[in-house]
Amino acid sequence: MSKKRILGIDPGLNRTGFGVIDADGSRLTFVTAGCIHVPTGTLSERLGTIFRELSAVIAETNPDCAAAEQVFVNINPRSTLLLGQARGAALACAAHHGLAVAEFSPSEIKNSIVGTGRATKTQVQVMVSTLLKLSGDIQADAADALACAVTHAHAMQLTQVQAMAAVPSRTGNRTMTSKKSKRNAWAQLVNNKIRNQS
Repeated sequence: MSKKRILGIDPGLNRTGFGVIDADGSRLTFVTAGCIHVPTGTLSERLGTIFRELSAVIAETNPDCAAAEQVFVNINPRSTLLLGQARGAALACAAHHGLAVAEFSPSEIKNSIVGTGRATKTQVQVMVSTLLKLSGDIQADAADALACAVTHAHAMQLTQVQAMAAVPSRTGNRTMTSKKSKRNAWAQLVNNKIRNQS
């Protein structure tokens, strides 16, 4: 995998987190992270703020692609609707700048970062700091955005490994596959993504 700069987005109507990393194979490098604080106002004004501020982040960091968490309906339908609108503004902003956006479920992100889909938010934040060698605390929304970016980096790396494993060996026509890799949670994640896109 050639070096890619990935923008992770954690949309919210009050706070939208962002995190940018460089992925070069298995090497992940922290670039920047932060939180867009959306002031009170009409819904259209708040969505406009998300779009403008995220545009500024994209213009400053020049990412190659983006990643975001999928939204699921929660107990409060109104909150879900508002979150979906904030998410729409963020994804529209990424698309406006020509970025493809990969989407991951919360369990996929937790499994990617911690190794289990039942990990807590605190565990995710701690592992994000560890993986990116960050010192000090990081704001929760920014950490969630970085988790999305790291998950996308892992998924891209595994896709490349699987593609290389499928190349016929020089000693015969059999493909080089690994039973262990097939059982790997990352392999399952990528296979699910491929099936959903087909």
